Amino acid sequence: MTTRISLELIPRTRSGLRAELEEVKQTFPGVDTINVPDLARFSTRSWEGCAFARPHFRAIPHIRAIDLNPKEPLPMAEPLAAHGIEEVLIVTGDAPSDMNRRVYNVDAEQAIRRFARELPHVKVYAGIDPYRQSLARERDYMERKLEAGAVGFFTQPFFDLRLMDAYADLVPDGAEVWWGVTNVTTEGSMTYWATRNAAVYPRHFDLSLEWNRRLAAGALQFARDRGQHMYFQPIRTKVVDYLGGIL
Repeated sequence: MTTRISLELIPRTRSGLRAELEEVKQTFPGVDTINVPDLARFSTRSWEGCAFARPHFRAIPHIRAIDLNPKEPLPMAEPLAAHGIEEVLIVTGDAPSDMNRRVYNVDAEQAIRRFARELPHVKVYAGIDPYRQSLARERDYMERKLEAGAVGFFTQPFFDLRLMDAYADLVPDGAEVWWGVTNVTTEGSMTYWATRNAAVYPRHFDLSLEWNRRLAAGALQFARDRGQHMYFQPIRTKVVDYLGGIL
């Protein structure tokens, strides 16, 4: 399988997202995919952000299961079809801090089954989180998501190639995997990942951009060696500074 490369871009503003997309198009011809998270604090929904990426890139919006009203049509069904978006990432989603935003008792497995039933032409990815539970429980969760209709997974960002290797052995045969890394270059960012996501850092972890670039290059080679995919999540760092010369 040919390794695809995606950048995860945050839709803070539409003009800013368009500018980032243009920069990626001009600077990184090896990037063929854009994935966009669905964040409650921004007005642009993930599928709207992905529409801006088309037709120059393949696009994968993140869909939060808890946002899907079981009694109403899928709100992204028409936009996905209109813009030729044929892949999505479904996650359960965290409860919003703004309690005025309505959420529903829907988990990722239920949402995956719904997409498989209502939008069978759309390829669905699910999440792998190496930090939330034991390896055995995460493996079982992967299998349940595949049974529900997912074809593969996006991982939470890794900070250690050795942990990536351990999870590579857990992924069921035939499942596609998008391995992920992000840049952590400040104490605040490091604390965020450790407290919010229970991320595990290797002993030799370093906040320097150079260390993060070495991790990015190593992770990309890791994915290529296995015929799997790679996504990068640049955070508060210019993409060209983070990934220039790597992609």
